[in-house]
Amino acid sequence: MTTATPLNRALGLIREVTDFPEPGVLFRDLTPLLADGAAFRAVIDALAAAVPPDVDAVVALEARGFLFGAALAASHGLGVVPIRKPGKLPAVADQVTFDLEYGSATFELPADTLHPGRRVLVVDDVLATGGTLAAAAGLVRRAGAEVAGAVVVLELAALGGRARAGVPVEALAVL
Repeated sequence: MTTATPLNRALGLIREVTDFPEPGVLFRDLTPLLADGAAFRAVIDALAAAVPPDVDAVVALEARGFLFGAALAASHGLGVVPIRKPGKLPAVADQVTFDLEYGSATFELPADTLHPGRRVLVVDDVLATGGTLAAAAGLVRRAGAEVAGAVVVLELAALGGRARAGVPVEALAVL
């Protein structure tokens, strides 16, 4: 008899929601994982093991990436830079508009957070088409910082996002 590891148990809590946010989309909802303390800890521990050396900061993507990115940054004693949707920041350094699986979106980088020479790790919950990671990496590079890589909880491989992301990606689970 085999027992599930804490990480496998955590990943098993991810719920599939059909036709959300629009018809034809199969949404992966990580809320049940986040609501379970042991599962959340297992995921953060696994993400922490994937942090490359010499990272200076974590860049966390709105919105679910904030939850994983902040916890990951705290586990390594790093600062966290939230990349936000428009209208959420009082001071914006740069912005980019990009395509999603089911539309488009815009991200903004807060002013005075990333500087030339910093090495950052980009954190998000799910890698789908890669547009979100590619957009964030572009903002980081335009600020003069270096993208050391990206970590995600779940990768939807059939959508080909890894190739489009343009950065090394570590995923805890690949579907």
